[in-house]
Amino acid sequence: MKQPNALLANTGTTIFTVMSALAVEHGAINLGQGFPDTEGPADVVQAAADALLDNRNQYPPLTGVPELRQAVAAANKRFYGLDLDPNTEVCVTSGATEAITASLMALLNPGDEVVLIEPLYDTYLPVVRLLGAIPRLVRLQPPKWELPRAELAAAFGPKTKAIMLNTPMNPTGKVFTAAELAFIAELMLRHDTYAVCDEVYEHLTFDGWKHIPLMSLPGMRERCLRIGSAGKTFSLTGWKIGYISGPADLVKIAAKAHQNLTFTSAPNLQRAVALGLAKDDSYFQALSSDLAARRDRLSEGLTALGFAVLPAQGSYFVSADFFFLGLGMDDVAFCRHITEHARVAAIPVSAFYEGDAPRHYARFAFCKKFEVLDEALARLGAFVAATRAGQLTPAARSA
Repeated sequence: MKQPNALLANTGTTIFTVMSALAVEHGAINLGQGFPDTEGPADVVQAAADALLDNRNQYPPLTGVPELRQAVAAANKRFYGLDLDPNTEVCVTSGATEAITASLMALLNPGDEVVLIEPLYDTYLPVVRLLGAIPRLVRLQPPKWELPRAELAAAFGPKTKAIMLNTPMNPTGKVFTAAELAFIAELMLRHDTYAVCDEVYEHLTFDGWKHIPLMSLPGMRERCLRIGSAGKTFSLTGWKIGYISGPADLVKIAAKAHQNLTFTSAPNLQRAVALGLAKDDSYFQALSSDLAARRDRLSEGLTALGFAVLPAQGSYFVSADFFFLGLGMDDVAFCRHITEHARVAAIPVSAFYEGDAPRHYARFAFCKKFEVLDEALARLGAFVAATRAGQLTPAARSA
């Protein structure tokens, strides 16, 4: 028989699915996949429930219900000073992952080159390649994750069509600085390119760090497709409501891609998200400060156990170096090992790279209840003690 799509057929099951299944199998606390273990705002959830009963359950408009498009445009103005037409410059999608795909579809032709920054979310590369485009990878290095300017400049060339930018960044927790963004913008103008900006963690920044959309820089308004996520902003990841903001000519094409992917999303959820985006500033401030406290609880606990924890300026995640344990295993084996023996699941950071990568970091999600984080730390503490006593080394397990 003729073979199906080779790229998809050879793409493995996502590491998030693998580790979550392993966590269930071993009764582990799942600090791997980035989803909160509490519900989102009660008024937003209630609005979604009420909207089911208002007789508006048929197909909503392709680009989203008017209430949500208006709310997205208003949020862009309120938080970043960006003026957007809700009728032509906003498109609602079934989650940010679909928004990423639709945005790349809108921009790329076969043979175009795309600059991607590692470590990166695992959707980016497969979508770029499915579209027949060519990835040009630029790597950030731990522990500071600074932008390597010479390498980034070298990745741009005559065939560069776009750069994929994720800030705040998963898995590093990096928030790109104004200077780094200005350097990226200068390269884009020099090479006449676009940007797809994955900004789903835009409201999850800490320690005085503030998210700056690339679109807000001079010359970038007409070159950027900016992606947001209700799932991350309102701790409602299962709702899968995302949105694209950008210039009308690009959003129009992204909407055509969206039409051929999902066409639309649940109207009651869209109307509830519109209510959420209009919340008072205190909601967004509390979201940030609460997550910062959870980050600190987990980071300080891991540090006390001996892990070298890297700083996280935003997102749901911290990365920790486990080399001190002397286990002689890479990060994939380590994450399986602690899931099975400490009953705490994490994600190997090498999963966010292609090819050779750092192999001694694990990514932990801190968007969990304090008591869950404390129990995870207690389990890891017992694991570390047993490992240091020689009870859980690979040699001891095989004896």
